[in-house]
Amino acid sequence: MAEENKEESYDVIVIGSGLSGLFSALLLARAGKKVCVLEKNQQYGGNLQTFKRNHILFDTGVHYIGSLSEGQVLYEYFKEVGIMQDLSLERLDLNGYDRICFGDTPDVMYPHAQGYENFVKQLLAYFPDEQKALEQYIYTIRTICDKFPLYRYNATEVHYDVATLSIKLSDFLDNLTTNERLKAVLLGASFLYAGVTPQTPLYVHALSVNSYIQSAYRLTKGGSQITDLLIRELQRYGAHLYCQTEVVAFSYGSEQQITAVHTKQGQTFRATHIISAIDIKQLLQIAGKQAFKPSFYKRVQGLQPTASAFSLHLVLKPNIFPYLPYNIYWFKDNDSVYSTAQYATNDFPLSYMLSMNPPRDGGAYTDNITILTYMAPDELHRWQESFSTCTQGEGRGEQYELFKRQRALDLLDVVAQKFPTIKQSIAYYYTSTPLTYRDYIGSAMGAIYGYKKNADHIMESVFMPQTHIKNLYLVGQSVAMHGLVGVTISGVLTYQILMRSSGFL
Repeated sequence: MAEENKEESYDVIVIGSGLSGLFSALLLARAGKKVCVLEKNQQYGGNLQTFKRNHILFDTGVHYIGSLSEGQVLYEYFKEVGIMQDLSLERLDLNGYDRICFGDTPDVMYPHAQGYENFVKQLLAYFPDEQKALEQYIYTIRTICDKFPLYRYNATEVHYDVATLSIKLSDFLDNLTTNERLKAVLLGASFLYAGVTPQTPLYVHALSVNSYIQSAYRLTKGGSQITDLLIRELQRYGAHLYCQTEVVAFSYGSEQQITAVHTKQGQTFRATHIISAIDIKQLLQIAGKQAFKPSFYKRVQGLQPTASAFSLHLVLKPNIFPYLPYNIYWFKDNDSVYSTAQYATNDFPLSYMLSMNPPRDGGAYTDNITILTYMAPDELHRWQESFSTCTQGEGRGEQYELFKRQRALDLLDVVAQKFPTIKQSIAYYYTSTPLTYRDYIGSAMGAIYGYKKNADHIMESVFMPQTHIKNLYLVGQSVAMHGLVGVTISGVLTYQILMRSSGFL
């Protein structure tokens, strides 16, 4: 429940309660700052949100998590803010936390293993002539990550290396090997960064997959436990949190600094500094075009959203479908790895990711499955003007429900090629479309990871936390790297820069 607004003044207001917003807020609160978090939705957490259907817990966006073993980057950051010891985790299969599958070789599952040497070892069984390529792949991934100090839990001041950021993933793989199946396998978890395009930078791939190669876990109580623990710590340090509180406007004082934020609910909050953890295009609508340089405004408007997703959440009958301690990434063939988000309407889907939360009874069978695939927002143009959440808006009508039902059946037909018993295992199913993600998460067109990074014009899609408004800072996946590790580090960076530039240090 939202607390009553008492017209208090804060050191920092954070707009948006995704992981990056909550983490930066907690760092500031721990530093003794008076902090307030404003969230427009009923539930805090952004992509960490969970929901229950038929008493079964499902995650909105976090299906597994990396770098959580002792000494690794996310472990250290979570330990620093006091939540690591209370996370409920289950480690995925060491010899294949992800299994990459192809429709043209239905009996083969190529493993992505935990541990750098083990990653090479497990794939060598399938690619015995590619040891040099695999070792070079791991060396390059580690080298790229070393160029980002905060990914190594190093407090060194951050500077962007444009040359590193501009290396194309496709160029790297073409120089690595001529084996097209190996390239496809190495790209098999590209759903972690919304697919591969000719402009995808190598660093996006490296930072996405590296954390899982280090260690890969499932959150046995869902991603929302991270939210709950961060909120617990924020409240312990005296921070105020308000849900169902949507920021719609700013007031400006001298030197064009923000003096107050105003909400759709008629409230006013005042602060010395503002952190935006919401979509950057939405922020510009709130702040007003005149507050920014024309070149910056044009640059933001030119950002292209990443791909959108369709989700199928299955509640299963008991004791039928075995629990899999790994994720499945399936593709129709090698070529579909590169074009999976650009499917023909009658050729849906070209790929999917299948995951599950650990069964509540700890047994050998699962009671849930989540299947994700790409969905083009154009398929939903008939309903794009609608808005619907559990607390606002109305349903989108019977035609929308029929569309979702047909796409669910299309997806299950493809999944059944790999898992023939899946249809008979289903008790109930529920679906989400790009419109669902748009309305609940606030991402443009339901984009699952903010905006595309373009190696040809890399600095157009890379932002630092400071803005042209002196006391306004940016954080989160729409301006930084996505994923749990990425947005956590974004929160750390924004905290460090705000503390330095504001005179708090």
